[in-house]
Amino acid sequence: MDVQTWTYLIVGITFAIYIGIAIWAKAGSAKEFYVAGAGVPPLANGMATAADWMSAASYISMAGLISFMGYDGSIYLMGWTGGYVLLALLLAPYLRKFGKFTVPDFVGDRYYSNVARTVAVICAIFVSFTYVAGQMRGVGVVFSRFLEVPINTGILIGMGIVFFYAVLGGMKGITYTQVAQYCVLIFAFLVPAIFISLLVTNNPVPQIGFGSEVVGGGYLLDKLDGLHQELGFAPYTDGSKPMIDVFFITFALMVGTAGLPHVIVRFFTVPKVRDARISAGWALIFIALLYTTAPAIAAFARYNLINTVSNTSYAELPNWFKTWEGTGLIAWADKNDDGAVQYVKGAPFDGKPAFTGETGELGQRLLSNELTDNANELYIDRDIMVLANPEIAQLPDWVIALVAAGGLAAALSTAAGLLLVISTSVAHDLVKKQINPNISEKSEVLIARIAVAIAIVIAGYFGINPPGFVAQVVAFAFGLAASSFFPVIILGIFYKRMNKEGAIAGMLAGIIFTAAYIIYFKFVNPAANVPANWIWGISPEGIGTLGMLINFAVSIVVSKITPEPPADIQELVDSLRYPKGSGEASMH
Repeated sequence: MDVQTWTYLIVGITFAIYIGIAIWAKAGSAKEFYVAGAGVPPLANGMATAADWMSAASYISMAGLISFMGYDGSIYLMGWTGGYVLLALLLAPYLRKFGKFTVPDFVGDRYYSNVARTVAVICAIFVSFTYVAGQMRGVGVVFSRFLEVPINTGILIGMGIVFFYAVLGGMKGITYTQVAQYCVLIFAFLVPAIFISLLVTNNPVPQIGFGSEVVGGGYLLDKLDGLHQELGFAPYTDGSKPMIDVFFITFALMVGTAGLPHVIVRFFTVPKVRDARISAGWALIFIALLYTTAPAIAAFARYNLINTVSNTSYAELPNWFKTWEGTGLIAWADKNDDGAVQYVKGAPFDGKPAFTGETGELGQRLLSNELTDNANELYIDRDIMVLANPEIAQLPDWVIALVAAGGLAAALSTAAGLLLVISTSVAHDLVKKQINPNISEKSEVLIARIAVAIAIVIAGYFGINPPGFVAQVVAFAFGLAASSFFPVIILGIFYKRMNKEGAIAGMLAGIIFTAAYIIYFKFVNPAANVPANWIWGISPEGIGTLGMLINFAVSIVVSKITPEPPADIQELVDSLRYPKGSGEASMH
């Protein structure tokens, strides 16, 4: 069988499993729709959390970023891993004990204010839509290559699958679907990594192969450093980013993690606080399997790509190159008319290849007529490195198809969690808590399902018109979460004097500053997006850390000059930090 047949077979089987689980785990109550009835075993919740956590950015884009950025790409590895540890140890048990379904619910009750709740709802929806845009782009990248359909069609298929199990099953259906998706994505990530590690270094453990000698002699990272310098790039193991930007991006990713609503809600799906801690530990183990493998995958992919493509006659390039060309995610222009691919430092085209927004047809790229004034002839989209890696290494067709199924599992699992956050924010935190407190449970779940459907349509639009590559878009979401939610949650747990005025002012100041900075440099004036124009050399990816500091400062100052919270709220804050009682999730 060829790659496409294998892909249809494996993807079809996995989709059938997801739909079957959704039917089996259909939510019958609001509690099941929002937190899976708070009855998920810790091991299963650990797997579901890992799948929710490891999005298309982790699976598709992170290794691609490290592959191109080398040492600088480690910011994503450190930020996302450290962030999960921060969330598991510092926030999850306390929020679980508080016993509310959502972050806006926590904010509304802790700060005794529907205005604070509404601001939190707006922040949650804004962050979730930014994040889900990256997932839908990931779905489009996978479908456009492996099912050879127009990218718009691929996104519509993905939307349909997520719609089915998110609307039908709610959190209960999503949880058990994510358990299956974790199994698919981790198997799909590790199998090619083991194969390629064996081929490149004769060592079956990618994490060890990463630091081993390659077949033919010489250590892998030394070889990569040499190849990079020959082609005019910075050494692979050296960093070029200013240290302040490295720190700010890493910290934004860490604290942004701790403020992500779709991950926090996972800790409400287990029966007790102790189970939340146990499931956090399991999730960390499951996440580590992928995150410790990603740097090795990145290095293998970079090494194989350079050796396969650089200075090779276009006529002699392997089939994978020409197949990926059809997706618009890799492109070559023969600047010196020698028929060979010259891959060196520099942008190959004045405008990079992209799908036409109107048709999404394969192979229709927007290439500028002007070529940039350097010798580089090759454009490669960073998001293809993990997906193309098995083809570059000439692995069997079934492995290539498996990687595609894993990419879809990663993107769809996180997209489902994000969409549920959006629907819950609308149905529970806006309608139930503010507009119509007497609404029946059945009507509330119906509104939540309608909100999911609307959110999926908007998410599909972002997938068809993506604002950037996957990890970049996701980094913006983390920055927005860092600047809006992290301070208000931390201060809500550990600072009794924190009041509603401080929370509202802090959230607004943090997210408005961060969003304005990102929008200006990425969309309003992208030509100005250079280090010389950044505040203190901090890039848009790292500005969430500064937004978070502004949020903290505004929150504390405003709280100091406005009335103290009521006595019962201060007692509640004290009780949160004592390890007694399970605080079962409450709708009220």
